[in-house]
Amino acid sequence: MKLFRKLILAFALFVIIGILIIFGLEAYIQKETSNLIYSEITELPSAKTGIILGASVHADGKLSPILQDRVETAYQLYQQNKIENFLISGDHRTDDYDEVNAIKNYLIEKGVSAQDIILDHSGFDTYDSMFRAKAVFEIEDAIVITQKFHLPRSLYIAKNLDASYRGFEAAPLAYTSSETIKRREQLANFKAIWELITNQKPTTLENRID
Repeated sequence: MKLFRKLILAFALFVIIGILIIFGLEAYIQKETSNLIYSEITELPSAKTGIILGASVHADGKLSPILQDRVETAYQLYQQNKIENFLISGDHRTDDYDEVNAIKNYLIEKGVSAQDIILDHSGFDTYDSMFRAKAVFEIEDAIVITQKFHLPRSLYIAKNLDASYRGFEAAPLAYTSSETIKRREQLANFKAIWELITNQKPTTLENRID
């Protein structure tokens, strides 16, 4: 019986320490990037490029709500001359799944010139997108556009890759899976730290041209 109690106590202690580490890492990353994140367009310094980070698209090419909010926010910055062009970084791993052209088509339908759109077909995750923006596309002056929960990790990765990017929060709407997204983001922080510590390279450094 004493052994069982010790095991329960050890497990409880392990869980508590794990929770403290998760929230501690989240707080650290937020603190490191808080001065780079903007939520008001009037306060946002202008930049050459707006980096739109991909998210899921439907089979018919329609943007998911999260992705549509990112693109609409980026378009607002473009309209108000806060950015001059776009780097669309997303997953186009196969012919039947294409985030980047779905975003491109959405912007073109809104009147954006194709000449103002750069496509990164190999932004398979946040780390790849940030790494490739600097190393492959040589983007030096940029605003990263994504949701509030995603910006700290995105900018922390960019900052530690010597990319001086700022971030702008996409429309702060409520999503049905917001709690799941938040938990996944907390765990993704560990992945980001590991990738930076081990100096990982992205899946590919090639620049695919359609």
